[in-house]
Amino acid sequence: MEGVFANQLRAILTALGIVFGVGAVIAMLAIGRGAEQSILEQMKLIGTNNIVIKSVIPDQEEEDLTANAAEATANTNDKEAKPWSPGFTMNDLEAITNTLPNIEKMSPEIELTTNLIAAGRLQKVKCIGVRNDFFELNNLELAAGDLFHYSHFENGLPVCIIGKAIQNKFFSEEDPVGKKLKCGRTWLTIIGVLENRIATKENLEKLGIRDYNSDVYIPIETALIRFENRSSVSKGDILRNRWDNNEAQNENYHQLDRAVIRVDKTQYLQASADVIARILKRRHHDRVDFEIQVPELLLQQQQKTQETFNLVLAVIAGISLLVGGIGIMNIMLASVLERIKEIGVRRSMGATQNDIVLQFLFESVFISLIGGLLGIFLGITSANIIASYANIPTIISAWSILLAFGVAASVGLVFGIIPAQRAAYQDPIKALRTD
Repeated sequence: MEGVFANQLRAILTALGIVFGVGAVIAMLAIGRGAEQSILEQMKLIGTNNIVIKSVIPDQEEEDLTANAAEATANTNDKEAKPWSPGFTMNDLEAITNTLPNIEKMSPEIELTTNLIAAGRLQKVKCIGVRNDFFELNNLELAAGDLFHYSHFENGLPVCIIGKAIQNKFFSEEDPVGKKLKCGRTWLTIIGVLENRIATKENLEKLGIRDYNSDVYIPIETALIRFENRSSVSKGDILRNRWDNNEAQNENYHQLDRAVIRVDKTQYLQASADVIARILKRRHHDRVDFEIQVPELLLQQQQKTQETFNLVLAVIAGISLLVGGIGIMNIMLASVLERIKEIGVRRSMGATQNDIVLQFLFESVFISLIGGLLGIFLGITSANIIASYANIPTIISAWSILLAFGVAASVGLVFGIIPAQRAAYQDPIKALRTD
């Protein structure tokens, strides 16, 4: 200890390499762990082994380009030859179910924007027509009440399940189950309330999903019977099939807005998505008015990229510790040369080679441990600063602190052995003669 504190400035400068190395290790691991946790949260939001089908309203400009290409191929100027799509419907899902044998669950969705009136208050909300599989596929649980019953779907009964945010705003001081609310022109009886789903706005936007807490859920048959069935032939459908009506072309003609399909094994995800795309393209007369996404595969690729990034960060931090260790070895070697006479005096007073090795080895490890403690403080502080100002999630785990501290002690031990041995093997007679 006297040897260390007698040269405080040298000890501090020696420890700086360990300080920054340990700090870098902790900060980098915190960033990597935070990113991985964010990916896991996203996977939890979307569920596993899911394929998402979204209906798309083709842009008029793209439609014209497609039609022109078709005309050039067919050598015809007949615009009536343009293919017509019935839109994304329940019949499409039935065809997919009959074709793919590995489907576990399927959840069609109809999204309706409407006014909600309850307890004398008015709010614009999303009224979502779903099946019970929707709640399982999206990992949603009930806080109160029940899910939809078979009779609700069969008869299109006016019942609903509300999100937690709806309860907090309209029924904050009472149990909403059994109460009524009005969506559009339809009065609905509340039969259940969802558990609060905690999700960041960033994750919701990144995954393209709604805030489940703020929606009203109704049986899909209720949405088709009591609200709107866009697959029914109407005047708008006739106008939509006319080339000279550009506005009607962009109207939503899809019966379903979205559907989530879960397959039984992950390895079948991409192949199943390809088969679904071919089925829909054939049924929609070669018009691609739908979009198919496999969120889990995208997130898995993102996770692999993150793991590679974490490895690079760990290597960079490891290099910092290596440089710090080399610095300790250099300073300790210089210290041996400066303290040769001290070594000779100790040997002449009866100190053994082992005593000298332990003395210099202790000094090296002590400097490393001091640097490790300061590095832990620096790493935790840096991680918190990054999380606050760079809007990057960071998670500091106990094992990362123990790892960094253990590495710091190991660096001092490994890089202190050579200087300690050089000090111990000095000839005591020559050492005493040294000025």
